[in-house]
Amino acid sequence: MSSYLDKKDIQLSKNFFKKGFIIRKVSDLKSLKTLRAAIVNSLCKSLKIKMKKEKDFDKFLNEVHEIIKIKNLNDVRLNILNSINSSSEFHKKYFEVSKDLLFSLVGNELAMQTRVNLSIQLPDDSSSLLPVHSDIWSGDSPFEVVVWIPLVNCYSSKTMYILKPENYKKIHTQFKKYAGKNSSDFFKNIKKNVEWINIKFGEILIFNQSLPHGNIINSEKETRWSLNCRFKSLYSPYGDKKIGEFFKPITIRAASKIGMNYSLPNLKK
Repeated sequence: MSSYLDKKDIQLSKNFFKKGFIIRKVSDLKSLKTLRAAIVNSLCKSLKIKMKKEKDFDKFLNEVHEIIKIKNLNDVRLNILNSINSSSEFHKKYFEVSKDLLFSLVGNELAMQTRVNLSIQLPDDSSSLLPVHSDIWSGDSPFEVVVWIPLVNCYSSKTMYILKPENYKKIHTQFKKYAGKNSSDFFKNIKKNVEWINIKFGEILIFNQSLPHGNIINSEKETRWSLNCRFKSLYSPYGDKKIGEFFKPITIRAASKIGMNYSLPNLKK
């Protein structure tokens, strides 16, 4: 198959195929800091405390478990989600943070998930687990990628894991043997072949959501904060989650707009 991609994009694609994910420093740190500031601002309002200064954001987010009880966590999370998802500027900044990688891996006419997701994992909290899964198994399109943005440094149990592509190929061909097993049993079978994502604030992760992934109980002494959002090529096939419902177009080019609005002249008298 011919490819007119430049060498940089070809190498990036090879790495994505091999590992199932890409981690890069953000090129737009200002937009990333704007995202984190919006989260902190919403959190402070939810907790009814004074807004923190930027130099204190990292410590505040990492140690928030000292002032949030597990029973109140979901309410706090929903308050923040409602705040950030009511802001079109927040969505725009999210795209700008990941724009370069998305254009290289996905394309430059994109659809974006209508709601950005937020994960908060307090230490030793079993209520915030995301068991091993593939998004495709629950109706997502295989043409989507996930942009995962840490708001604090994430490592060890304070992060997510993803099954390596070469190991998923073996499981995929023998998948029927896992029928009837629960996610815990499935994870035990793949645990030794997953990769734990070590990523710092200031970096972003784009991963192949068809690969099994998830998290475990955060046994570190810090709280995990991360954002995630799906992107796909605007004209690629959709799964159960359609454009206008789950996705919105964000980078429609001129030729596409002309084509969408064109109609043949009426020759009937």
